[in-house]
Amino acid sequence: MVTPSILHIGLWTALPVIATFVLSFTNYNVFDAPRWIGFENYIEVWNDPTFRKATWNTVVYTFWTVPVSMAIAVVIAVMLNQKMRFQTWYRAAFFLPQVTATVAIAMVWLWIFNPQQGLLNAALSVVGIPGKSWLADPDWALWAVILVGVWQGIGMKMLIYIAALQNIDESLYEAASIDGASSIRKFFSITLPMLKPATFFVFVISVIGAFQVFDQVYVLTDGGPANATTMMTYEVYRSAFQNFRMGMASAQSVFLFAFLLVMTLASRRLTRGEDG
Repeated sequence: MVTPSILHIGLWTALPVIATFVLSFTNYNVFDAPRWIGFENYIEVWNDPTFRKATWNTVVYTFWTVPVSMAIAVVIAVMLNQKMRFQTWYRAAFFLPQVTATVAIAMVWLWIFNPQQGLLNAALSVVGIPGKSWLADPDWALWAVILVGVWQGIGMKMLIYIAALQNIDESLYEAASIDGASSIRKFFSITLPMLKPATFFVFVISVIGAFQVFDQVYVLTDGGPANATTMMTYEVYRSAFQNFRMGMASAQSVFLFAFLLVMTLASRRLTRGEDG
């Protein structure tokens, strides 16, 4: 019964992963046969200032998008877990960016960030703040991409938190009300502690997703200006499909895998001993 699934995972997951590790030790340009070069690709990746910049950009992007979007998602989930009119419509509206094509979303944000006719600069001009070339300024381009990442990532986190909130025993809140606890006290003493398993899950998948950001960078900035928004995945794409250095791209992918593995293990260690 599980044979089709095993074959699928082996063909489309296990085999490409193994091929990536093997190709990372070769010089391979697609057109010629791979040539074994040992650790040269890894040494070049380690000494490459562009990849170091891409790594730093990815870390900054992850550092801001993950906790900010998680915090906003928790607040929205708590609000939408209350009984209200049009509750389903509100949930669908907040979840919509998650299921909308990233390229379509990036095109909308291209208009929002437009320095001449963009909505953001128009809104800032109303309160007397001068607009900026958000995607063309190296000092602001990464923050613009981070804003898009935060906005797009709220929906899925909100949905997971709503599911977790519905599993919290209502008697805990009733007992707290009898003791005179305020809504804020209930939130910090009951809601947040009971959401720890969901928070760990959301954190792990959010970090993995943030480290794999590509679409919005490709459409919004193409990694520029001056590599200000180049991410690790975008550098892998550039090495593989622009420079046709498949061995180098594979080595960069291994570095990305190592980053994700370390962060996942660190997160698991921080939550060791917790139920669930």
